[in-house]
Amino acid sequence: MEVHTGPEETGPQEPVHLWSHAGIIVIDKPRGPSSHEVAAWVGKMLGCQVGHSGTLDPQVSGVLLIMLGNAVRLAPLLLQHDKEYVCLMRLHGKVDRARIDEMAAEFTGRLYQRPPRKSAVKRNLRIREVRNLQILDVQDRLVLFKAECDAGTYIRSLCHHMGLALGVGAHMVELIRTRSGSFTEESMYTLHEVQDAAFAARTGDRSALEKIVLSVDKAVPELPLVVIRDAAIDAVCHGAVLAGVGVISAMPFEKGQTIAVLSQKQEFVCLGQALVPSASFKPGDTGLVIAPTTVFMAPGTYTRTWVKSDKVYPEKKKRVKKPSPKPSGRPGQRTDRKSFGRSDRRPDNRFRRKG
Repeated sequence: MEVHTGPEETGPQEPVHLWSHAGIIVIDKPRGPSSHEVAAWVGKMLGCQVGHSGTLDPQVSGVLLIMLGNAVRLAPLLLQHDKEYVCLMRLHGKVDRARIDEMAAEFTGRLYQRPPRKSAVKRNLRIREVRNLQILDVQDRLVLFKAECDAGTYIRSLCHHMGLALGVGAHMVELIRTRSGSFTEESMYTLHEVQDAAFAARTGDRSALEKIVLSVDKAVPELPLVVIRDAAIDAVCHGAVLAGVGVISAMPFEKGQTIAVLSQKQEFVCLGQALVPSASFKPGDTGLVIAPTTVFMAPGTYTRTWVKSDKVYPEKKKRVKKPSPKPSGRPGQRTDRKSFGRSDRRPDNRFRRKG
């Protein structure tokens, strides 16, 4: 009698690398897991290096930016994005709606804040700006409001301070982040949708995955854009400073400002620092204008048009140290240190206590 035992068990399979270049996914983070856990799950689904920008507490949901590949180099820039939240606050006593609206106006502007005790940063006093604080609805002691604020603003602390100012106390019940920079909740995808897109990509259909992953240039819409020639791209990818000859068009910018460099196909090449203001040159002029700081396009993507110099520079002559003259001294005596003792004299016994 033949017995079928099924397929032989094999060891754990290696992750399938579905994504190999830079990109950004806007995740609808659920309540419960930490931001680090959500980023790790996305990295496991796609088999690539990941990072996240703008940490959300485990009990907070909403927009969480997951950076794929070398898009993690954008983290310092993404962390500076302003944020928008919708918060549900519970007051510890009844307050008139008119008084709540007045308090919202008082808490608009630059505020002093100290991070809560349960936070991932040091509890140093800081200043953050709340640009807009709008009361959406009030039901009994529950207050629903929307806040547009700087990065690093703690809404939990904001609720606590508003409750103290109202004289009744308050605490945060629920919080959702609805925007981070230019990324809004309309562009969010759930973890289930990412998993479905990854499964389809393994079977050969990458359309859903390519729709979910955004190009890195979407993260820098507020930066000045500079379009460069195809002939200059590979040199920039190797770290060369961009000259005005390689520039096709440029938006106005100042010296020292961060610039987004694009190809003629609107591909994101790198971030750079302006060496001169845009008013001091025209596209096609000579002179160095932008120094690349963070390169995203891989070298070799565009044809190499530059050559290494064959010029051989002469080696510098090595300076030969002249031997220093030996210090004078008696034969056999050490001359590398001073002698502070009186080894050549008999000890002075004049002050010895007599027994």
